[in-house]
Amino acid sequence: MIGKYRYGIYFYAIENSLKSIAVVLVLVLLSMSCKRPAEEKPIPVLDEHTLNRRVDGNAVDPLLKQVYVPIYSDIYNQTRDSRTLLTATLSIRNTSLKDSLFISKIDYYNTGGDLVRSYIDQTIYLRPMESIDYVIEQQDNSGGSGANFIIDWYAKRPLNPLFQAVMVGGLGAQAFSFTTEGVNIEGE
Repeated sequence: MIGKYRYGIYFYAIENSLKSIAVVLVLVLLSMSCKRPAEEKPIPVLDEHTLNRRVDGNAVDPLLKQVYVPIYSDIYNQTRDSRTLLTATLSIRNTSLKDSLFISKIDYYNTGGDLVRSYIDQTIYLRPMESIDYVIEQQDNSGGSGANFIIDWYAKRPLNPLFQAVMVGGLGAQAFSFTTEGVNIEGE
C-alpha cells in the first residue's frame, strides 16, 4: 500500500510540474506575441498613386463639381483620451464605359479644417472604368477623427463617378473595416 501511495504522490508531483511548465510557456508565448511600440519615424507621403496623364492648360470647366469625402484616420476607443489609428484609402472611380473623368483638385484636410496636403497640382484624368487610390497610412495622425478630402472634378458629358473611403483598423485580436461615401457640395 505504501508503494502505491508513493507512486501516486510521484505522479501527482509530475502532473503539477507539467501544468506549471505549460502555464509558464503560454505566458512567455503571449508576452512575445504582443506588439512592441514602433519608433517614431516621419511618415512619408507615397506617390505611387500619381498618374502621368496631366491635362494641358489650366482652364476650369464650367461644369466643375465638388465632392466631400469623410475620412477617419483615427477613432475613439473606450474614452476620449484613447484612440485607435486607422489606415484610410480614398478611392476615386470613373464609372463611365466611354468618357474620361477630369480631376482638378484633391485636398486633404484635418479635423480643424486646416489643409494638410494637396495631392495634385494640375488637372489629371481617369480613362473610362479607371480608378485611383490615395492612402493615409496608419501612423499618419495629421488628419484626426474628422479628416476629409475635397475633390474638384468635371467631365465632358454627365457622369456619375464614385468617391469612397475605406478605413481599416484593429483592436487587440479583432480587425474591422468600414466605408464612407462622398457627398456632392453645391457651389459656394
